[in-house]
Amino acid sequence: MTITASSFLGLERPGLRVTGVLPDNAWTERWEGIVVPPSVKSRLLNFGLFAFVGRGSASFVGLPVHGLVLLAGPPGTGKTTLAHGLANELASELVGRGLAEAVLFALVDPHAFPSEFLGESQRAVGRLFGETLPELAAHGLPVVVLLDEVETLAVTRARASFDTNPVDVHRATDAVLTGLDSVTARYRNLLFVATTNDERAVDDAFLSRVDLREYLGMPDLTAAQRILAQTLTEVGVTIDGGLATIAELCVSKGLDARQIRKLVLRAIVAADTDVALDPSRLLLEHLEGALATLA
Repeated sequence: MTITASSFLGLERPGLRVTGVLPDNAWTERWEGIVVPPSVKSRLLNFGLFAFVGRGSASFVGLPVHGLVLLAGPPGTGKTTLAHGLANELASELVGRGLAEAVLFALVDPHAFPSEFLGESQRAVGRLFGETLPELAAHGLPVVVLLDEVETLAVTRARASFDTNPVDVHRATDAVLTGLDSVTARYRNLLFVATTNDERAVDDAFLSRVDLREYLGMPDLTAAQRILAQTLTEVGVTIDGGLATIAELCVSKGLDARQIRKLVLRAIVAADTDVALDPSRLLLEHLEGALATLA
């Protein structure tokens, strides 16, 4: 039986599931909708293309590219969504240039590996990197692997001595590092995108293997205004002036990108029934009122 790219969609293995066969137009907004400096997106895209195409001729010793990106920053800054969007943007480039039939997007479940049984975490991680990922990569398609909340996999060993079972933590992190080195040296069609809310919780040896680290911080004034405008457009609202003031208040209150978007929702539901039924009736004063109710 001929194996096609679409046949991988929904493929499940312990701790891993293929959730996308890309490019997919429905994923486009996951790239375009995340407001970060254009230079960040440019570096991410260019590194992904190099990881899939350019590093093939370089030795792993001469240029140790692990194909590993780390997106770090506070919750609500769009790290996971941007990882999805990056995969789709890479697929568009590779397929559009005739360099790939499709790109697979695989999600690693960060909670599938910790175990209360001594040594089981290490064995589960070993199977992921030693069996599951090689099986997927062996088919030859480019694969983007999302390691969300990577601190649950590569726990910092410097702080493990304070945990209940530090021996298993050490062994599991060792297995991640060993597995990452092995699978990325053998398969150049794997790109790992890891996310974390707290780099301090990630093992230093894992961080040293990161090829490209991008920090997604809290929105500044310009970003907050763009996020507000995007979200208002989504619900059919046009506000000609005053958004800069709202954006400034959002920044002063320390709202992250997700909270800014939910501010629009809060304004809709806090206004009146007419606005709830027809969000296009939303006014600047509704946004101001919603902001005033936030701590």
